[in-house]
Amino acid sequence: MPHPDSFYRLRLAQDFLRIVAAPSAGLYCILHVANIRLGLFSFPAYIASVVLCAYARARYWDWVQGREARRLGARPIPQVVGKWPGNIDVYWKLLNAAQNMYLGSFHRSLFEEYKSTTLNLKLLWQDLIITMDEKHQQYVLATGFKDFWRGPRQKERLETFLGEGIFNRDGEEWKAHRALARPFFARDRVTDFELFEKYTAKSLGLISSIMSNDQPVEVQDMYARFTLDAASEFLFGHNVDTLSGQLPEPGKTHMSAKGSATEDDFGSFAQAFEAVQVNILKRARRGYFWPAYELFGRDPQAKHMEVIEKWLTPMLERVLENKSKMRDAGVRNTLDQSIFLEFLADHTEDAKVIQDQLLNILLASRDTTSSLLTSVTYFLALHPDVAKKLRAEVLEHCGVDGIPTFATIKNMRYMRAVINETLRIFPPVPTNGRESRPHACLLPKSDGTFPEPPEPMYVPPSTQLVYLTILTHRNPALWGPDADLFDPERWLDDRVSIFTANPMIFTPFSAGPRICIGQNYALNEASYFLTRLMQQFDTFTLAPEAQPEGSLPPAAWKEGKGRERIERMWPDAALTGFVKGGLWMRFGKTS
Repeated sequence: MPHPDSFYRLRLAQDFLRIVAAPSAGLYCILHVANIRLGLFSFPAYIASVVLCAYARARYWDWVQGREARRLGARPIPQVVGKWPGNIDVYWKLLNAAQNMYLGSFHRSLFEEYKSTTLNLKLLWQDLIITMDEKHQQYVLATGFKDFWRGPRQKERLETFLGEGIFNRDGEEWKAHRALARPFFARDRVTDFELFEKYTAKSLGLISSIMSNDQPVEVQDMYARFTLDAASEFLFGHNVDTLSGQLPEPGKTHMSAKGSATEDDFGSFAQAFEAVQVNILKRARRGYFWPAYELFGRDPQAKHMEVIEKWLTPMLERVLENKSKMRDAGVRNTLDQSIFLEFLADHTEDAKVIQDQLLNILLASRDTTSSLLTSVTYFLALHPDVAKKLRAEVLEHCGVDGIPTFATIKNMRYMRAVINETLRIFPPVPTNGRESRPHACLLPKSDGTFPEPPEPMYVPPSTQLVYLTILTHRNPALWGPDADLFDPERWLDDRVSIFTANPMIFTPFSAGPRICIGQNYALNEASYFLTRLMQQFDTFTLAPEAQPEGSLPPAAWKEGKGRERIERMWPDAALTGFVKGGLWMRFGKTS
């Protein structure tokens, strides 16, 4: 079977023939038959033929789509109009925004300029829909689920990394993967608080040790280690013990793809694990023609996957060998006795399938919870009053050293409000995407953020659609004029009715049939860790002097809008959200 990277190269070759070679060959034939020689004008003429054909093709499909939309009683999605052919200027602004602007601010400016919460960027004459409209997201994720899927374009970008895993498959394959994983996230397993205690205690011990030396802690890295060690035992039955490895040091640690880099074995794995995610997002941002950036040489993901596979292979070999021994002895694991890796091995001996499933679940269990804990700690530093109130609630229910239980965590309403508010402002997956299936569909009437016609919007077949959860969560038209402010009280006072009346305005774990099956695991793990954190510390302070160069918000952000003006760290996103350069902090206890 060909390696996955060959497919996108083949697709690029087909696109080259269709978009570049065919118009050039047509012009050549015309000139040859007419016996016309252009001399020095030959090259510009061929370039012009490609551009004109692309323009004509785009106009033709616009006409076809407009006609189809009218037939269905719909209207085309408003198109962004740039100054250059193919919206090349918009394309470059989009790429530049990813490097220099606040997360989502460029998209927000387009929504405001065109007075629409759903737009067609039409990059390089290809449809690319972006939306912050909660009704449109609801249709994509839930009510119109049958009209959208991950689709071949997303699989193309993710195949080398996530392969046949649950996040990269559709239809019956996806259903089978989900059914296989679901039992491991049932209530009696996600409340495995003994596991949480084991790694929480070790993490907090490290933080205390660093604090005793009057040094700041890179909490994003610490939380990534905590969640990875807990997830590895939960999933693999084997503690990879990253908390015992080399930790980032202030002033000595450089930036990795998503945070801080260390040079030990875990550092190599973490950097590879993060780099593949960043590359995937680069591909998405570069749009339909991203393979052109990777035309020559190996798939850039390959070197990172070699590191990841080197790290996973021993565990895969061990469990398959154990399965063989158990089979020879006539013994079989039950669900209650087996770990996820063993359970997978009972269903297949294909090491690649097992690896893909593990990487998919590992991505969700490590990166999303780590992102949540990082953001909560950041807000505790910005809002001492919130930290004080949260600590008081923790001490009321658990005392200074009581072990949290499922019941006590459930009763801590303010903690859940803090977590919900953090998930609202910084959802662990800030943006996501789907592709319409090979038939047209209609998005329902918009949410009313801007005055728009009542007709539904027409989505062409096989079209990429990106939904920006982070902008939906901060939309003042949905959440009120204080939407950009961190205020946990909104989940406890009358304002909570905004959410209860329209749950689709808050979807940190997605929605519909593909809603995250591990959300309870993540919430329990985060709540447990925060309880123990608040028992041990009561002051939280940012340490900007320890941030690597280039990781603090640019001065220009102070002239922006919303949180952009007040942010004291640089939020960014790959497949999941993260803080650029990591988040360096100090912890203390005054009472």
